[in-house]
Amino acid sequence: MIEFKRPDGAAVNGYLAEPSDKSNAPGVVVIQEWWGLDDEVKAVADRLAKAGYRALVPDLYRGKLALEANEAEHLMGDLNFGDAAGQDIRGAVQYLKATGSAKVAVTGFCMGGALTILAACNVPELDGSIVWYGNPPLEYVDAKAITKPMQAHWALHDEFFPISGVDQLEEKLRQAGVHYEFYRYDTKHAFANPKSDARGLSPLKYSAEAAQLAWERTLQFLNKNINH
Repeated sequence: MIEFKRPDGAAVNGYLAEPSDKSNAPGVVVIQEWWGLDDEVKAVADRLAKAGYRALVPDLYRGKLALEANEAEHLMGDLNFGDAAGQDIRGAVQYLKATGSAKVAVTGFCMGGALTILAACNVPELDGSIVWYGNPPLEYVDAKAITKPMQAHWALHDEFFPISGVDQLEEKLRQAGVHYEFYRYDTKHAFANPKSDARGLSPLKYSAEAAQLAWERTLQFLNKNINH
């Protein structure tokens, strides 16, 4: 765990995973699901570090964790999304850039996916974004402000973020001339989280096959856009 500063000067804690050779390593800010800074999102950061990236997970809930869906919904409901994107996430991007990463991408899952899209609109320092099955209300997406490439992974049978909304988002990005690539998987929500099946929530379903394909596409995107 490290501490970094937001643009407004307030301090935020975060989980930092780094590769063995971290000199000149590019960075990735990883945004949690609605559960909080748990072992699953730390494992994503660890995987990115093994792939050669400095990965930082800001603790958006300030130490709180949810085990049940109603707790998670409450914590997410209390979160100021604009503040999280414009301050916590931006501060994390700035921290990685100030400590040796020339380029930094942002990625996030579920709630973190929605925040990744908001960050793409509100964090001028980021160099790319990778969204995993989460999108904010369309009226909050200033597509013309998205100047860096975006990749996104969606579940066709997502009860939390219906694919019709994804189609509308894609049209908005297309009209604004955003450089994006959207992938749709024949899966349910949270298909990349191995804990999904143990949550006891029918809208969630882990898919090892879809998760692996999406991960390979993510690494290709990062290699192309932030490894230079």
